[in-house]
Amino acid sequence: MTAPGDAPGPAPKGAGPGGWDGAAAPADGGPGGGPGGGGPDGDAGRALRAVLGRYATGVAVVTCRGAGGEPAGMTVNSFTSVSLDPPLILWCLARSSRGLPAFTAAEHFAVHVLAADQRDLAARFSGPGDRFAGLATVPGPHEEPLLPGAAATLCCRNAGIVPAGDHLLLLGAVEHHARTARRALLFADGAYHAGPAPVPGRRGGR
Repeated sequence: MTAPGDAPGPAPKGAGPGGWDGAAAPADGGPGGGPGGGGPDGDAGRALRAVLGRYATGVAVVTCRGAGGEPAGMTVNSFTSVSLDPPLILWCLARSSRGLPAFTAAEHFAVHVLAADQRDLAARFSGPGDRFAGLATVPGPHEEPLLPGAAATLCCRNAGIVPAGDHLLLLGAVEHHARTARRALLFADGAYHAGPAPVPGRRGGR
């Protein structure tokens, strides 16, 4: 289901360092063929990313404050739920990511499930330069920078880091969460898509 103005579209060139197209994504926040994805180079790596790119995912931006208080953030599509009792999520961080020092040191981080009209944030947080320059944020429960307008937001305590090949798995204990009625941004086969409208009557947030 696609809303007017939210037709499927290709990921913009420059959405990551050097650009990515879903089948050849740079290493940053996920092992598959998507925003912030990474993996091996060469024909075998491209083929694997193309296969993984068939799996449609949401698109998220994870933010935190580094050891010196500076904001850090990156686009990922390697975000998933782990447990409801206790509430746990995880996401993947490339060992080569420039955000590695901040996220491995941070005690708390926030996951923003991007809305369908937030493609610009997906590009901003997988690109070079100061990703927070000119961007309005609000402080979270532990001063983590929160991005207004997301389809859903989860504020988490860093509950553990697990090495996994060329990535780290960051486990988050969900302490606060909220959702909106906005369509989520999806990514599949190298293109963005607008997700379906939320089901009426379902609530979330605490």
